[in-house]
Amino acid sequence: MPEESVRPLERGLAVLRALAAAEPGQLRAGDLVRATGLARATVDRVVTTLARLGYVRLRGQQLHLTPRLMELGNAYLAASGLTGEVAARTARLADELDESVSLAVPDGDGVRFVTQAARRRAMSVAFRIGDLLPPERCAPGALFAATWDAERWAAWRERVATESAQEAYPALPPGPAPAGAPDLAERVAHARRSGWALDDQLIEPGLIAVAVPVRDTTGQVRYALSAVSHTSRHTAQGLATAVLPRLRAEAEHLAGLPGAAGPPAADGGRASAREATGPVDPAADPATAKHELGPGFLQSLARGLAVLRALGGARGGGLPLTALAEATGLPRATARRCLRTLEAAGYAAHDGRLFRPLPRILELGHAALSGLTFAELAEPHLRDLADRVRQSASATVLDGTDIRYVARAATVRVMSVHITVGTRFPAYATAMGRVLLAGLPEEERERLLKAAPPHALTPRTVTDPDELARVLGRAAAEGHATVDQELEDGLRSVAVPVRDAAGRVVAAVNVAQHAGTAPLSRTRDALLPALRATAAAIETDLHVAARFNPVRMS
Repeated sequence: MPEESVRPLERGLAVLRALAAAEPGQLRAGDLVRATGLARATVDRVVTTLARLGYVRLRGQQLHLTPRLMELGNAYLAASGLTGEVAARTARLADELDESVSLAVPDGDGVRFVTQAARRRAMSVAFRIGDLLPPERCAPGALFAATWDAERWAAWRERVATESAQEAYPALPPGPAPAGAPDLAERVAHARRSGWALDDQLIEPGLIAVAVPVRDTTGQVRYALSAVSHTSRHTAQGLATAVLPRLRAEAEHLAGLPGAAGPPAADGGRASAREATGPVDPAADPATAKHELGPGFLQSLARGLAVLRALGGARGGGLPLTALAEATGLPRATARRCLRTLEAAGYAAHDGRLFRPLPRILELGHAALSGLTFAELAEPHLRDLADRVRQSASATVLDGTDIRYVARAATVRVMSVHITVGTRFPAYATAMGRVLLAGLPEEERERLLKAAPPHALTPRTVTDPDELARVLGRAAAEGHATVDQELEDGLRSVAVPVRDAAGRVVAAVNVAQHAGTAPLSRTRDALLPALRATAAAIETDLHVAARFNPVRMS
């Protein structure tokens, strides 16, 4: 590291790498001491800082990465030119081909995946966003290696000769390399002649892939677009015949979209850097946290990670130091030291004038978190809610005319509500269902209610269409819904919506309890603040996790 490096930032990055490399929830502070070689006091301060920033959650003594950490990887993805449109087109292409489709970028001499649209089958193939593979074991590797100079080839040959691929690339499936596989140089020669590359079971037996380059406006390979399948569906050459025309057409379209090779912003990048950093969370503001936590909070680490997030505005080739300092509110000298530290660690590059993020940022937990489902994302927040109100909490999605439970945190009480994940109830008779129905366009809501006309489940169930319409309209206007013994005698529930980044209601969260003798209004007023805080926390994680790749809702 350079002399001007920020030591707390170095140590924080080392801790994040160790957490990302471990099985979820398998590390404690003592394990981090052994994994990083840092002193226990230093590890404790790093963990305290990361927890305050919302990047780490402590559950007892176990440490867990949180979805909010993905905003670091999102900084690279934003700067790379990956947009919602690119991710959506990738998903549509996967639907059309009925095969998994991915985009990858070069990272050193490796291949790192940045978006994935996987098919949901009993046997499917997919990589996590941020996974790194060796170039000799995947289709995109031959496309990227075609641009290497002699120095890069020499470095690759040295790595292959001296290092185990499994050790250098943990995402690689266990097992030996395939016998008789074509040499990388031979595959590069084929890619140069044909304009595409093939993976015929190079990663593991049965897996095959075809990749084509997506070029930027200068003609450089910006992405590799791949279709991935397995030998029970195609031969390798058969897959190439089936998918190459569409892959090439899609690559040509993607090459025409705005991206990292576009011109710098007219304001020098200041606006985009501020947008990438986003509003300061008062709870995570370094100055506020330092005042509250004292020496337990590493302000330099928090500042360094803020600079890394601001690099997400580096569209058009990069951002000058002035723009990054302004976006983070840091003195130029402080921002420069953070950038030099990130550069030395391999997370940023500097061309003498502009700074930009590098794909290695994705190793900071992005791969470990990118596969989270909505249920996995919501469960810790439901558990916090259940602990706070001392009642069971649940999350559901709309499934036809029913709600379906996808996550739940139960409490142990003499009298409690026993519901399991996967349980379905009619939407019209539940608080969560009413929240979900209220979030639909009116025509869609009416269609669903006509498809399954309401019928009485208890003497209190609202079944009259006009009255139910008024109930749903009130739920939409007030942002919550209640039911009092309409689904089952003695059962009362209060629910609020969970919205995606576009404002659409995609799920609902509730607390259900015995009705007792208290009026419904008292139950509602007691539960709503905690429910709304929980929904807001889930939405924050969902918006970060789903910014570039969809989160599976069920």
